[in-house]
Amino acid sequence: MNRSVVSVALVFVVSLIVLGLNGCQQAAVDTNRNAVATATPARETFDAAAIQAQVLQLERDWLKAGETYDVEAIKRIVADDAILVYPDGSPGTKADEVRIAETKAITGSGWEMVEPKVTVLSADSAIVTGRSVVKTAQYKDPNMKKPIDISGEYRFTDVYARRNGTWQVIASQATKILTPGPSASPTPSSSPSPSASRAPSPPRPSPTKAASPTP
Repeated sequence: MNRSVVSVALVFVVSLIVLGLNGCQQAAVDTNRNAVATATPARETFDAAAIQAQVLQLERDWLKAGETYDVEAIKRIVADDAILVYPDGSPGTKADEVRIAETKAITGSGWEMVEPKVTVLSADSAIVTGRSVVKTAQYKDPNMKKPIDISGEYRFTDVYARRNGTWQVIASQATKILTPGPSASPTPSSSPSPSASRAPSPPRPSPTKAASPTP
């Protein structure tokens, strides 16, 4: 056989092998692409009921810490970067919460929670909303001549996040209700539900800009 003919034949065979390999590689890539495109992300699983219980317990602990001026508990529950909005619209921080407890600026009793609702967003985030009724409470800043009556009803929203396995408040807002709704106090013939007896953190006036008392 002529040498040139053999050379041409070899080139033809090599070309076929290269084309075959490229085709296999392209098919493998396309298969991988299709697998990635059609893959369904795994759904996050968590125990919503357990999260609700934990968050509501923190609400009770935060309330108790405010009533007993437990500074250490407040430091544990409120995140360092928490964003707070007081009923008069003024912003607050964790440092403000600690100072209010240290100076015992809020006095009184009779807080209760009405229509509580916990919305679990994920395994590490939840929102608590509801209405709080404040029967007797006053706010007295060291720079004020007389205390301000902060009794009334408020809508509140508390946002919780779990960081490094620990739940903390990262945002909170309370707004005073101008037209109060029915009281949550049970009648003698009825009993309060377990969730209705869990009071939230009491509404806090701004430590820097207290609202003027109503005439």
